[in-house]
Amino acid sequence: MEKFLIRGGKPLYGDVNISGMKNSALPVIFGTIASGGICTIGNVPDVSDISLALDTLRAIGARVRFITTDTVLIDTTDVQMKSPPMEYVSKMRGSSYLIGAMLARFGEAQVGYPGGCDFGTRPINQHIKGFELLGAKITYGSDGNIKASAPDGLKGNFIYFDVVSVGSTINIMLAAVCAEGTTIIENAAREPHIVETASFLNACGADISGAGTSMIRIRGVKQLHGCNYDIAPDMIEAGTYMAAAVATGGRVTVNRIIPKHMESITNKFREMGVGIELGDDYVTVDSSASYRAVQIQTNPYPGFPTDMHPQFSAVLCLARGMSNVTERVWNNRFAYVKELLKMGANIDVVDENTITINGVSALEGATVRATDLRAGACLVVAGLAAQGETVITGIEFIDRGYQDFEDKLRALGADIRRI
Repeated sequence: MEKFLIRGGKPLYGDVNISGMKNSALPVIFGTIASGGICTIGNVPDVSDISLALDTLRAIGARVRFITTDTVLIDTTDVQMKSPPMEYVSKMRGSSYLIGAMLARFGEAQVGYPGGCDFGTRPINQHIKGFELLGAKITYGSDGNIKASAPDGLKGNFIYFDVVSVGSTINIMLAAVCAEGTTIIENAAREPHIVETASFLNACGADISGAGTSMIRIRGVKQLHGCNYDIAPDMIEAGTYMAAAVATGGRVTVNRIIPKHMESITNKFREMGVGIELGDDYVTVDSSASYRAVQIQTNPYPGFPTDMHPQFSAVLCLARGMSNVTERVWNNRFAYVKELLKMGANIDVVDENTITINGVSALEGATVRATDLRAGACLVVAGLAAQGETVITGIEFIDRGYQDFEDKLRALGADIRRI
């Protein structure tokens, strides 16, 4: 079992380049099934979730090869309508996108229930609602597969989501691109990876407008085709390096970002008194002075991202004053709190959705365990700031979403290694 060993207390300095956005790359990679042709996808992050996605495509007949270290050619011409291996789909939340992509291509799908990080119940009922409104019949097999079929073809429809859901929005976009007529999604998610998925599908010949707003219109087309497409940079990876710079009292320039995507993160750091300098495609974080406590409440984009609150919690452990962190997107996302407590943090759990953090003068190294991807990133940030040695187990979760994590941190002066 691999672990991270961190000797903390060293400020980070320098520049770091951001990789492609995992949350965009997954729907784009699975969306190549709907294209039915050859797609060349650039700026693909080298993380375990992407490797699993590409292995899944290979298992159902796609030809996949890397042209460069971050550019992959995917030919889905010969993809077959069959159930992908359960050992792959059960490890990824994003595997649910196979249902929408296969429905668009074949009019049917058979996919195991998706996995990923455990934040409590993560239902796909909004996905199912959308598929059914498009004319698909959904059944649940005893083998653990979700089966969808539309023998008469998918038909465009008006779909209102009861809650804002990134996964549901993407999945219905995927399914509806070749449906007969027009589909309108109301109360759609607005995250950058929604826009990314729509832009990729449009490059393949789809007719999607309104992505990035609460109403998306999809006019069905007869057929898609292959395309060339580059994945946008990962705002959460960028935010994580910013958090590490702040917690360690360093100065780091984060390159290859889209500043618009980062606004809720950079604004919160400014509120804390952290120095922020924004350029066209970079942000410099200067945390040479102490910073103050803030209140954080996660919300769907453009609100504060749920995937950044654990890293901010690590930072706020060292802030002046008392902070509140309220989670409004997922339940059971505070499993990392008991690990931070081992490091000397002063945190009270108010209820399942809220914690209070009283800043302390220093954290101490300890042996802690990552329970999910962003909780793992939180513990890395805390370990980099802590005095002494921190050992982090469960780093397979971290590998799901961060490319060359320890190498990039070492280049900034961190003492971190994989053991």
